[in-house]
Amino acid sequence: MDLIQNVLAVIVVLGLLVTFHEFGHFWVARRCGVKVLRFSVGFGKPIWSRFDRHGTEFALAAIPLGGYVKMLDEREGHVDPSQLDQAFNRKSVWARIAIVAAGPLANFLLALVAYWALFVAGTTTVVPVVGQVVPDSPAFEAGLQPDQEITAVQGQSVRSWDEVNLKLVAVIGLNGELTVTTRDEGSSRASTHRLQVEDWLVGQDPPEPLATLGVVPWRPELPAVIARVVDGDPADEAGLQAGDRVLSVDGQAVADWPALVQLVRAKPGQTLSLEVEREGQHRTLGLTPRASALEDGSSIGYIGAEVAPVDWPQKWQREIRYGPLEAVGQAASRTADMTLLTFDAVRKMVIGLISPSNLSGPITIARIAGDTARSGLESFVSFLAYLSISLGVLNLLPIPVLDGGHLLYYFIEAVRGRAVSERTQAAGLRIGLAVVGTLMIMALYFDLMRLW
Repeated sequence: MDLIQNVLAVIVVLGLLVTFHEFGHFWVARRCGVKVLRFSVGFGKPIWSRFDRHGTEFALAAIPLGGYVKMLDEREGHVDPSQLDQAFNRKSVWARIAIVAAGPLANFLLALVAYWALFVAGTTTVVPVVGQVVPDSPAFEAGLQPDQEITAVQGQSVRSWDEVNLKLVAVIGLNGELTVTTRDEGSSRASTHRLQVEDWLVGQDPPEPLATLGVVPWRPELPAVIARVVDGDPADEAGLQAGDRVLSVDGQAVADWPALVQLVRAKPGQTLSLEVEREGQHRTLGLTPRASALEDGSSIGYIGAEVAPVDWPQKWQREIRYGPLEAVGQAASRTADMTLLTFDAVRKMVIGLISPSNLSGPITIARIAGDTARSGLESFVSFLAYLSISLGVLNLLPIPVLDGGHLLYYFIEAVRGRAVSERTQAAGLRIGLAVVGTLMIMALYFDLMRLW
């Protein structure tokens, strides 16, 4: 069932993103007087199509992993002399730049609209209150205390743990001082803590900023009650069911969910004896956690079970909501911040500050799409916005075969006054295909490693 939900979720997500991206190209091309021959969502043989009054074919193809807009172009076939003025290659360089750039810009616009809708509807976040501080950690040395609320990171205000993590990830590679501002419960007085870091989060896969600082977020007590088991994973094979309360593991009492997680992670591949309570009856089950490999060669146990949710105290919840006009500015700011963060992440990956193992392919995207869809509309829309930004950034990279590569050629043409030679473009195409192909293989490889 989870697999079907993941597949459906990723088809919906990619379908929306591709449609908006290609519609950006299509809409601007029409405005620039270029004849569009086909607007296709998906690749391969069309399973549905129709023509409009302009002669454009709108098609839905069998492979839902992309799309394209095919325009009239002398470089791709014969063009009737009466239609030469509608050919893409006959348009000015600035018109071609506008048409190519419209696709990524449409993705940024989609993200802005998604964030606007979230801000208008209101989002409920968790107040970033410190639960525990690990002894001898950077946070401990800087004087952070339990029950303090984090209000700013590097001088930039934060209102939730999501924002805290984003600000911390944004300074990957930092050497020196990381400033965290806090305030005590019931107080308005701010305290600034200066944490000394070196090669901040460099090489971590995935980055774990809070754990690296030694900060454990405050959480309500989580009893070891299972909400859901993943089909085919060890918890399912052992016979665990939703509603089961785990009482002990190998005779050791389990106080709460984190304690259960710690015991499971510590014994990959070892058969454990679980005592569980189900409908008032005690049962004993044998459970063998599956080994999940880490980057350092070690492994941890994984069983494929989710904890039952608990209610958060009202004082630790915060609703972020804006009026329709104010939400426009907030959405634009969030879109800009996420775009700059994504560009910076690409830069840091190129220079080695971020491990390439953080690349995600279709398997990871499908899993996250399914998880966010099950978590609710708010999570799903937020993921859609982030993925739309990622697609826009990816397409703007100056790699031939991507929109960014075409824009690079056209900007060179605008400066030089003449087009880049066909020979140079052909060589660039081969290089671009090799780069993109390599990235796709790497992303799929890391997807499979996460899956295993």
